[in-house]
Amino acid sequence: MPHNPNSSPQNPLHWSAHNEKAGRWHMLLFLLLFKTLPAFFLSLMAFPIGFCYFLFSKKSRTQSQRFLKRWAAFAKTQTTDGKVPRLSALQHIVAFALTLVEKTQAWGGRVPFERMRFHGEDVRQLWGGLEKGKGAVMLCSHLGNVELLRALADARHIGVSKEVGFISVMDNVSPSFARLLHSLNPRSSLKILPTQNMGPATIFALQEEIQNGGLVFVAADRTSAQNPKHFFSLPFLGANAPFPHGPFLLAALLQAPVYAVFALRQKPLSPLPNYNLYIYRLHEGLQEGQPELSRKQRYALMHTWAQKYAALLQSHLVQQPYQWYNFYEFWE
Repeated sequence: MPHNPNSSPQNPLHWSAHNEKAGRWHMLLFLLLFKTLPAFFLSLMAFPIGFCYFLFSKKSRTQSQRFLKRWAAFAKTQTTDGKVPRLSALQHIVAFALTLVEKTQAWGGRVPFERMRFHGEDVRQLWGGLEKGKGAVMLCSHLGNVELLRALADARHIGVSKEVGFISVMDNVSPSFARLLHSLNPRSSLKILPTQNMGPATIFALQEEIQNGGLVFVAADRTSAQNPKHFFSLPFLGANAPFPHGPFLLAALLQAPVYAVFALRQKPLSPLPNYNLYIYRLHEGLQEGQPELSRKQRYALMHTWAQKYAALLQSHLVQQPYQWYNFYEFWE
């Protein structure tokens, strides 16, 4: 790989500048096999594919090892077993390959509802709001599998009598990839909104979706590809890390209830795992008749949400390090 003059230990590349063709190639492979092979067989294929990726992707292997060492050092301070086993990077990368299978299942409409268990005192509040036709902003992450959170949009399985819309706000998504997902499952209610298309019209469309009882999902653990220098510097696994302004600003502008959500395997390397879905309310939304926030108040609220979100993300990450899929210099 040619040297990039903009990348160095002191000046690492932004995550969006990394070459992720290997991951996309894996996704395309799984998408092509999905229509003819059962999910369990695809899960078994994830093990040799993950092993090959471990052997031939030095960048991913190195990033995994660096992250797991950081995790171990922090975990020891939290009275948690922080020992990094041998071949831990291999386990980490195989777990990522299994996640690609799960993404394929979710996109194809085969979400394994029977193996999901919801946690958190705020679950009923979310269900109640959806039943009343009141949507919400859902802050997710690259811990676990965000695609499994599409289970929240299936009214039959969450006990909501009304149809639940679903918009995923995503960085660096191409129109061709969106079309591929739609062809995989034409009946899917999933709508993808690229962040590069954000503007007043899209904010209005998102507000309309929430007012109609829909959910807007956005990952809040990666700085923006368009505005990488706009972030909160927050304590995370023993050092300050950048968390983007964008998702929290979007949540503030939409004036809707805000939740942090995580979907995690109970056992990170199981080919047929059970899942834990955690839901936490960060804000109940702007109440009717309440005056709009000033810019200073809005920024303070965004910072509070970001702190709560980072703390929740850290608490789950300490317990499930192999389900962390940010293979780049996250802290830098």
